[in-house]
Amino acid sequence: MKNKILVIEDDNNLGSILTEYLNVKGFDAKHCFNGEDGLREFGNNSYDLCLVDIMMPKMDGFTFVKEIKKISTMPFIFLTAKSLLEDKVEGFTLGADDYVTKPFSMEELILRINAVLNRVKQNNITDVIKEIQIGGYLFDYTKRILKINDKEQKLTSKEVELLKMLCENKNGILERSNALLKIWKNENYFTSRSMDVYIAKLRGYLKNDPAIQILNIHGTGFKLIVNE
Repeated sequence: MKNKILVIEDDNNLGSILTEYLNVKGFDAKHCFNGEDGLREFGNNSYDLCLVDIMMPKMDGFTFVKEIKKISTMPFIFLTAKSLLEDKVEGFTLGADDYVTKPFSMEELILRINAVLNRVKQNNITDVIKEIQIGGYLFDYTKRILKINDKEQKLTSKEVELLKMLCENKNGILERSNALLKIWKNENYFTSRSMDVYIAKLRGYLKNDPAIQILNIHGTGFKLIVNE
């Protein structure tokens, strides 16, 4: 089954090109010109993911997402020319799965779409199981416990959120800015340094399994590698 993607973009040229490209790449994409049209389309059909511009006539992207969140857990990625920190914070506060600033490459967008869809699939599994296997460890994120053999480590709320995001991106890259905005709601120097401290703590908690690594990806973020 093809993943269905709803594209909400008021620039007709960009929207048409993007929709055509997604269809060529194996998705089933539909283009709407504003949030109001998007809501009507979503009411008539189900979608796996939404790409939504912020600055649009009739209904902007933020308002559209607020309305969608009342009735659905559909993941969404903001496509926008706006790069102000407060806009990114608002986007992630609304539950954005990613935030792509124009101009962007189509190849990068496809990678981000696939990453979000894979995370959603993994989340659907863990939402039922409530536990994640990380090498020799068992991560119970509802009880905030990391276990290996008979040893348990209690985790703080931020440690849980950060480790869960790393697991959702296992063997892929967790972008530093995304983690900062989702967990700390800010990406200044002090929150960035705080996250580095939490990463160091997680490395210490996971040190009893040599198959597990948390790598720094220079200028980008972190990668949880589990050699299984």
